[in-house]
Formats: sequence, C-alpha cells, structure tokens
Amino acid sequence: MSFETIPQMILRAGRERGTADAYAVRRDDRWVTTSWVDYAGEVAAAARGLIGLGVEAGSPVAILGTNTPEWVIFDVAAMAVGAMPAGIYPTNSPDECAYVLDHSRSSVVLVQNEKQLAKVLERGGELPALRHIVLMRGQSSESDGVLTWGQFLDRGTTVPFSDVESRMAALGPRDGATLIYTSGTTGRPKAVVLPHEALVSTTEAIKSFIDAGMSDSAVSYLPLSHIAEQLVTILTPAVSGHAVYYEPDIFRLLDTLKEVRPSIFFAVPRVWEKFYAVVSGKMEEASGVKAAIANRALVVGREHTATLNRGEQPQAWLASQYGFFDKLVYSKVKTAMGLDRSRFLFSGAAPLAPSIPEFFSGFGMQILNIYGQSENTAGCAYNRPNRNRFGSVGPAFPGAELRIADDGEILARGPSVFSEYLYNSEATLDALGGDGWLHTGDVGYIDDDGFLFITDRKKDIIITAGGENVTPSLIEMTLQTNSLIAIVVVMGDQRPFLTALVSIDPEAAEGMSDDEIRADVQGAVDDVNADSARVRQLKKFVVLDRPLSIEHGELTPTLKVRRKVVREHFADEIEGMYS
Repeated sequence: MSFETIPQMILRAGRERGTADAYAVRRDDRWVTTSWVDYAGEVAAAARGLIGLGVEAGSPVAILGTNTPEWVIFDVAAMAVGAMPAGIYPTNSPDECAYVLDHSRSSVVLVQNEKQLAKVLERGGELPALRHIVLMRGQSSESDGVLTWGQFLDRGTTVPFSDVESRMAALGPRDGATLIYTSGTTGRPKAVVLPHEALVSTTEAIKSFIDAGMSDSAVSYLPLSHIAEQLVTILTPAVSGHAVYYEPDIFRLLDTLKEVRPSIFFAVPRVWEKFYAVVSGKMEEASGVKAAIANRALVVGREHTATLNRGEQPQAWLASQYGFFDKLVYSKVKTAMGLDRSRFLFSGAAPLAPSIPEFFSGFGMQILNIYGQSENTAGCAYNRPNRNRFGSVGPAFPGAELRIADDGEILARGPSVFSEYLYNSEATLDALGGDGWLHTGDVGYIDDDGFLFITDRKKDIIITAGGENVTPSLIEMTLQTNSLIAIVVVMGDQRPFLTALVSIDPEAAEGMSDDEIRADVQGAVDDVNADSARVRQLKKFVVLDRPLSIEHGELTPTLKVRRKVVREHFADEIEGMYS
C-alpha cells in the first residue's frame, strides 16, 4: 500500500464516515456540529483556494488565531497542496508575529479577526514574501487587499480538484508537512520541520493502544500552534474519527467541559494542578462520616486504578466496592470537573508532579503521561492504560528508540523525529548530531521495565557554589500542588544556597492578607524542606507582587517558564535573597 498522508486520510474519512460528527462550535447557547463529509469538503475547497492564490508545493503559509475550524481546515488544506503551515500563537506581539512570517517567508497568512489582523498590518511593510491576508469565516475588513473567507474560497472555484489530488500524490514520507515554532524559552523560536511520516507514525502509534473511535469526543482549547494540541485536534481524528469541540477561550474551559463531557481530555500540568487544588480543597473540608467515606473511597479507587495500571482486571470484590463508591463519590467529583464520561485522560508538554495522578487515581481517574517535544512530534514515550507508572512518562512507543547518553541526557530516534530546523543547519546538526539521535535536552533514566523517567531539563540543572548539582523541577512541582501557589522558580546557580520566586494564584489568594499568604507559602516550603537533603532545601523565598504571565514574556503560550526573562525581571528580588 502506498504512503497515505494526514490530508489524504481526512479526505478519505469524509467519504467513509459520511454524516458522523467531525467537529462542533458554539453558536449562542448551543453546539452546532459539522459532518465528516462536509469537513472534508471544506478542506478540499480551501486546498483549491490556496492553489488559486499561487501557493507552491514546499512553500510555507501561516495561521494566526485561537482554536477554530478554519484554523484546522486551512492547516490540513495547506498540507494537502504540499505547503507547510506555520501556526502563530494568538498571544504573540506584533513583533513576534512578524518574526514568524518573515522567518518562514510565508506568502499567505490566515488571521482570526481584526485584533489579529492589526498585528500583521502593523509590520506588513517589512514582510516582502507576504502576498495575501485571509480572514476566518464571519470576519471582514475595510483594509485593502484583505480577503474574506468567502473570497479566499472563490479563488479556487476555477481550480479542478484533480490539481489537489496531483499535489497529494506527489507527497513523500520525508517531505515537509508542517512547521512548529518552538516556544522560545532560551531565545528566538526555531522552526521545526515535521515531515509527513512523522505525523502519520505518531498518530498510528497512539491509535495502536488508545481505542478511540467515532463515538468519542475531545475539546480543542490549547494553542493549535503547539504540536500536542494538533495531535488531539488534527492528527488523531484522522485515524480514530473522534469529534472535536472547539473552545477558542481557555477561560471558559470548565464550562465547556461540563457541556461537552468529552471522552478524551488532554491537559498541560497547570490545568491538572488547578483541578487538584479545587478537589483536594473540597476533600479537606469534609469531616465526620463524610470524611470517613471519602477516605475509604480514595483507598478503593487507588487500588482499582493500580490494578488497571498493571494491565490486570480487578477481582470481583474490588470491582464491587469500586461500583459502590463510584455512585457515592467518584461520579460526583468527575461530573463537577466535566470528566464523568472521559475514558482517556492525558498530561503532557511539561512535567506533572507524581502526587497529582496518584491523587486522582483515588477517584478512578487514570491520567497518562505523554512525553515528547516539537522535534519528535510530541511523542517518543507514552504511558498506556494497561502499562502506567506514576512519575514516569512510560515506555517508548512503537517505532521509537530511547537511550541515555553518558551525561544523562535522553536521546530519541525514530520516524517521528523532525527533519531539520528551517534555514538553520547548525542548530539541526546540534540537535541530531551525525547519527539521527535527537538530543532532547532532558535528563532522566530508564528503569529495568523500560519506563522512562524525566528528572529535569539539562539546561535547568543548578550547580551551587559548593559544586552540588540540584534538579529544581521536583521542588517546583511539589510546591505547585499547593492551591495558593501558581508557579515556583528555584534559583541557586553558583550561589551558596537555593531560593525561590513564588507566583501566587490570584483567585486562591482572594481575601487573604500578605501575612497569611506568606505564612501559607512558608508552611509549604517547610514541608518540602523536611523531605529534602540539606543541599536541596530552600533557605529563602520571595512572594512576587504580581503573577508571572505570558503578557510580560515570563511564560510561553503553553505556560512554560522562561527562566532567563524571569531572572531579568526580578533581578532585585533575587539579589535581595542573597544580600
């Protein structure tokens, strides 16, 4: 059988899945669905439109906006005609948007609305490669040369669909499919070129152990510029057929979850931490008989989930107890989270404290860690429903190889690995070396059963003035399980002891005095220090007077900390802890 790309899978799915739901959007107070046959038709029309605009095979195009069907339709259509779509984070500044457009040399950009359009127009005169700006469905502009979605599709009405088919037939496994711009935690973002083979192999690997199908659903809410969300929203539906519900406003996530009740839910650690803070807080409020019932339920839930994690089936007595507590406790907690119908729960894109999936296992919720980077299509190790170990990111998935370098760095190889950084051969060589092993930049180990454990980012390891190597991530993750604490950044490189900058969750701190906040944080620090060797103990901390944010450049759009920016912005606070 010849190689089949993601766009080809989606167009075939339109024929085979017909009127089954492909995606849904909120219109006023109700969800309106679109079928697979109509979704495939939209992709085909957009592909013809791109050819009508003169987009050549191998050339980049760009997309700027939050999660909408047009984002995905345009992305898949671009891949279908051999172009490489590059997503731009909707929180990016005009300068950051211009960087991606200029660096990629995109000839066309799709923008969501007037707000995003203004960013492009502000720097449009400095983008010689940019020839067309297209607005998403329902938007219009009085600016010259800006096409509405309808006008864009009209450009393709004279283009025969056979031209699209010819473009798709010419695509090879290692041809560039999409561009993923890195989050830029250490400098200018790099453009990761992912070939068609990488997208397909990762998608098929996930399908091999996650039996999702057309009766399943997921919510699309994390930035589509990130490969992890693309897996959920674009890639895996091509093979599984699950319906996607678009939520363009992440602040409405909880309401959306309760409305949609998805069977598949992927979240970054910060989302799981927020859930943990709320649920654990409610548990602490329980007393008397309610507390006794809840505690027993947690014991049964953990044992039940542990059995599944080992790939075994619970014995009758355990299944019976689980069923009893499911009606009494578990179902109520899951319903409050909007996850009562969820069959698959995932965490990825950053480390998750092991205590969080262990806690939720007490409610019969099996959170599976996924590990990867943009450079390997967000996947080289995954925990499975029948092979799940707390604290690990699972064994290597089918087709991937993992090994640990002499310095502890995790190396990965396989069809999901990227081909190059666009226009940056030096960085490509640094990442892949001469043997095709991707240097992930993470440090970790593989246990005797093949489970991979991440201990930290190689560049984040702290070397104290005394020469001690300290991995800060475990300290940070543990403190961040406190409901009051949003983000912790540990300092101490070439310093005599460790300190921390603590960013507070404004909602959790509402009504608390500064003294109460500091006392709460001090208690959390004392608890962490009590379980840590002296060299890993925090001697001082500062509660920041504002939260770390994407707007201030301290967090990436996927909520990773830009440590260099944080050090620059809070240099006085850091020095004050060492003076």
